[in-house]
Amino acid sequence: MSRSYNERSNEPFRPTPFPELRTMDQDELRRGVAEFVGAFALIFIGGGAGIATHGSDLVAIGLANGLAIGIMVTNLGHISGGHFNPAITLAFRATNRITTRIAVIYWIAQFLGAFVAAAFLRAFFHKDIIFADPHAPVFGAGKGFLLELILTFFLVWAVWATAVDPRGAFKAIAGLAIGLTITIDVYMGGPLTGAAMNPARAFGPQLWSGNWGEGWIYYLGPALGALVAGLGYDYFYLRPEEPPVVGTPESGIEEPGPGEAA
Repeated sequence: MSRSYNERSNEPFRPTPFPELRTMDQDELRRGVAEFVGAFALIFIGGGAGIATHGSDLVAIGLANGLAIGIMVTNLGHISGGHFNPAITLAFRATNRITTRIAVIYWIAQFLGAFVAAAFLRAFFHKDIIFADPHAPVFGAGKGFLLELILTFFLVWAVWATAVDPRGAFKAIAGLAIGLTITIDVYMGGPLTGAAMNPARAFGPQLWSGNWGEGWIYYLGPALGALVAGLGYDYFYLRPEEPPVVGTPESGIEEPGPGEAA
């Protein structure tokens, strides 16, 4: 086989290596890809279940959303933390558990995953994508906003209690508890607002269906609900992680000190 040479230097030609991603290290890329895959799975499976049942089978929709997240958290939680939700990432950033840089990478990956998943649903089902689009035409935007806030509070509270708190009884199977929380939220809020609890879950279908309607409730409601849950759990249960010892070091018993109530 003949060798190729560089015309200017007369040296053997060496193909240019694939350009390195200088703005993102390998660990950040892996974590971003994990967030993309998780968000894609939620919108594709959860939204797809809404389309396949024309929004009429609440049990199927609730299980599809819950199982999608539960499985993805179990699969990818050890890589990225398994957020798959911009509101959860916001709570992690607000409690200083991730850097701003990582948060931005996660947000880009999550919304991009939602965009691509909804694009596939739009290609497969055309106008039926409206059934993947959370909306609250009867319940109203005001009550819908409050409901999305409360439902997201339950979700993020479960994340903190199982996946964040090192003392969580179910830390090893956090994906199950988180997924089931989403399922019960969908059972209650699905008929009223679609129970998105996730700005990315709303963004993808809204973008491709063009049905923004009460769209703001799916961004502001989950964001505030996540902040209240994350900051609240952090304050009440994780600072400090263990109660201070008030007994004598020799006793090993945490007794009330002088002037303190039992």
